[in-house]
Amino acid sequence: MRAIKCVLLTCDPAVKEILIAMNERENFIIEDLDDYHLVIKADEEYRIRRELEVELEKNTYSLES
Repeated sequence: MRAIKCVLLTCDPAVKEILIAMNERENFIIEDLDDYHLVIKADEEYRIRRELEVELEKNTYSLES
């Protein structure tokens, strides 16, 4: 068996659902632990955080004057 470098990611259930949807396109989740924790590939962490930020910005409501 081969070892894989990974990262434990803690998030709320809503963000976790977004990550699971993103995982369908690019396989980066190693293990789904519970409602708040995922184990992801360490070399994908930075890219995933950037993509998640973009997704969250799309869903953020802002008041424009």
